[in-house]
Amino acid sequence: MALKARSEMDARYTWDLTPIFKNEEEFNASLAATMAATDKFTSFAGHLGDSIETLLDCYKMMDDVSLAAERIYVYAFLLKSGDGGDAKAQELSAKAINLLVKLQTVTSYIQPEILAIPEETLRTWMADERMKNYRFGLSDVLRARTHTLSAAEEALLAKLGDAQNTPSNAYDMLTDVDIVHSEIKNEKGETVRLTPGTFGLFRESADRRVREDAFNAYFGDYKQYNNTFAELYGGSVKLDCFNASARNFDSALSGALFGGNVPTSVYHSLIDAIHDGLPTMKKYLALRAKIMQRPELDMYDLYVPMIPDAMGNFPLEDGQKLVKEALKPLGEDYAKMLDRAFAERWIDVYENRGKASGAFSIGVFGVHPYVMLNYTDALEDVFTMAHELGHSMHSWYSDTTQPYATHDYRIMVAEVASTVNEVLLSKYLLKTETDKKRRAAILNKLCEGFRTTVYRQTLFAEFEMKTHEMYEKGEPLTAEALNKTYKALVETYYDGARVPEMMQYEWSYIPHFYRAFYVYQYATGFCSAVAIANRIYETGDASEYLRFLTTGGSDYPIEELKIAGVDLTSPKTVADALRVFDETLDELAELLG
Repeated sequence: MALKARSEMDARYTWDLTPIFKNEEEFNASLAATMAATDKFTSFAGHLGDSIETLLDCYKMMDDVSLAAERIYVYAFLLKSGDGGDAKAQELSAKAINLLVKLQTVTSYIQPEILAIPEETLRTWMADERMKNYRFGLSDVLRARTHTLSAAEEALLAKLGDAQNTPSNAYDMLTDVDIVHSEIKNEKGETVRLTPGTFGLFRESADRRVREDAFNAYFGDYKQYNNTFAELYGGSVKLDCFNASARNFDSALSGALFGGNVPTSVYHSLIDAIHDGLPTMKKYLALRAKIMQRPELDMYDLYVPMIPDAMGNFPLEDGQKLVKEALKPLGEDYAKMLDRAFAERWIDVYENRGKASGAFSIGVFGVHPYVMLNYTDALEDVFTMAHELGHSMHSWYSDTTQPYATHDYRIMVAEVASTVNEVLLSKYLLKTETDKKRRAAILNKLCEGFRTTVYRQTLFAEFEMKTHEMYEKGEPLTAEALNKTYKALVETYYDGARVPEMMQYEWSYIPHFYRAFYVYQYATGFCSAVAIANRIYETGDASEYLRFLTTGGSDYPIEELKIAGVDLTSPKTVADALRVFDETLDELAELLG
């Protein structure tokens, strides 16, 4: 069945963007006013050290202009996400990005100028009660002293902002709009065209021929553009390394982790811990092969449920009800916010032609968060809904508790709240289900969470680390080199499964690689979430966790997580989570006999 155009979609299941802007005219008026407001920052240049009042006025103006620019950007971004082929959405998105680049350029002098203020003077100002909203940000500026360039150099780097988005933007256009995917025969023998949404369904098909055909056809489409993807990703890696080098970081990895004040040892220890846990993954693959009655497991056998047809379909309303029930341990206020999200069209539900693949949540300070889904009534979609609403509630609690200056939580904690919701959903299903077959399906889902969110994302993290190290050592990032590196990692992480040649192209299918060193936080987030969810269930008290949700960007991620009882600097957090995987696997094996 052909996908509907965006204009044909039922409005009840699409975003209501009017809380941001009522129409394009209001968007353009705000854009013009904000563009004009950015020019006012020149009045502060050369004067930030004159007095605390001047610095405070500059920060307040930054809050006002940044908030307006954020709304402009999110509005355009959501329009384009709904239909990337819409010329008007592309136009508004380009205007929004130009605004952000201009804002970054005209304010690039601020950090170097603040660092020129004598540290003793600056710390005296920071102690003033009037600066309380900006105290943490200023301390972070001081921490970044050795990696901040001169005002002229900062301005030059800021002007690169728009150009640096080119690899990611080109990748999105190629994968979301330009590539027309191959056709395959479905379970009924009907000819159907693959899409990013249906590919996920077909690789879970009980018909092995269908999932094999989908696997080969979909990644075959990416293979056709292998050299193009290599150039795009190679360009992204080069920009990461350039930015890190320009700011005097030892590596792209240390530069990426510096913003959250995360030691590179956390990244390396995650990879080491997962390598130590590979025997459990091999045990899981062996169980999967046995249950599926396969002498050898293929990569396209990994996503099909080991207990077929156990859970059935979950139409949207049923999925929403299930999510609400599962998240009851988080309290009444949390439940009320979920009701608002469902009723007030915070969520764009179904796939349409030109819509971005996957799912996401994005906050809008002073409005509310928005969620994008591509819902297909599968249990996996219910988990995705719970996941993205976790992001949304994190944004909501932070936005309504913190001032604008510290509302935005950092990447390091970005995947914790979302994964807590997934774990709570798994726990609820296990608590309420007595049927052995359905219970086994839920345990299988939890095991798959460990496989896909901990092991698979760590595989991706190791691939990113290796590719950046390759470039830093002067090794060319050719298509062949990237394919070989990726396939070797898959063979290591999936020891016990047959890895076909087509698997080497999967790296080009991962959009997160264009946001370097992001994906490892899915793994640390999952491990943190397991610890948090277990504590909530054992104590019946979610208060510490809810307090964590309100912290936004008021402290460094590792410190914020400690409020919820998690210490990521200790290898114990990951090790404990992997023990849960092993125990879950044993229970699944016992249930399946």
